[in-house]
Amino acid sequence: MELAWYALLGAFFAGYLVLGGYDYGIGLLLARRTAPADRRATLNAAGPFFLGNEVWLVAAVGILFGAFPTLEGELLSGLYPAVVGALTGVILVTVGVQLRSRPAGAGARSAWDRVVAVGGLLAALGWGAVLAGLLQGVPLHADGHVTGVTHLFTPFAAGVGLALVALVAAHGATFLTLRLPAATAVPAGRLARRLIPVALAAVGAATVLGLLSEGVRAAAQRPAVGVLLLALLVAALVGARVALARRRPGLAFAATSAALALPVALVGAILWPYALVSTVDPAASLTVADAAASAPTLRLLGWLTVPLVPALLGFQAMCWWVFRGRTDGRAPVYW
Repeated sequence: MELAWYALLGAFFAGYLVLGGYDYGIGLLLARRTAPADRRATLNAAGPFFLGNEVWLVAAVGILFGAFPTLEGELLSGLYPAVVGALTGVILVTVGVQLRSRPAGAGARSAWDRVVAVGGLLAALGWGAVLAGLLQGVPLHADGHVTGVTHLFTPFAAGVGLALVALVAAHGATFLTLRLPAATAVPAGRLARRLIPVALAAVGAATVLGLLSEGVRAAAQRPAVGVLLLALLVAALVGARVALARRRPGLAFAATSAALALPVALVGAILWPYALVSTVDPAASLTVADAAASAPTLRLLGWLTVPLVPALLGFQAMCWWVFRGRTDGRAPVYW
């Protein structure tokens, strides 16, 4: 039962990175010096899905709090600078998007666009650092508590954070090739093709830093699985670039979505059966079974979750079906 809940937690967080990732990628692209009409069109592309994407993060946090209370406590205490940075970014993106059209002046609107861009950067860096912190282990002591936060400030954590920034930027640009009007999507496609090699280089650099990191090498329980998933990530990015070159935006978007979901699967697979690996006392490492709530609690949560998961999936599918296709600039938005 613990494995099923752990897989569900990973699935919801991966879904959040895929869906929220193009929001943050679009936010990063607002930092470019483009015309106000182009920036509005960029945001309008994500308009129907914007708030719904954050529901996946809420669902993942709910599962973490309910099904893995021990993991929640030590994860937040041991990685709280990265978590706070990521959540600050999420808030900045949400606030910036919804307030950008309240002022009448173009200067104020541009300032809010910069807030959105900074928020996208912080969110991607923060979640990347969280994944890196899990991979390299935390100072979990025999009393079951993590002490300090300096372990998070490593070259590997910085490398993974920057790799996730590059991935969401490429994902956001690819999403625009799928949603913008055909004429406007051509420049977005060229941008996406340029960003994918950057993402590949960033992933390669993070991989090298991981191989050089003693903490990552010690924490990895199944390195062969990690190598396989990393190869799939690289293949997904290469496939996305090929699809973009052949003007297959739907296929390219599916490939960049896989590239953003795979890091979550990679972390879970490499660390299994552990949820947190201790860098100071291997015997103190926290297994998934030990981190999970009691069996009666998990069964109760199961009865509550069974109707909610299909509802969430159905809502997401309905949104994508209703708002499928390219934007035409006529749909009303409130930003």
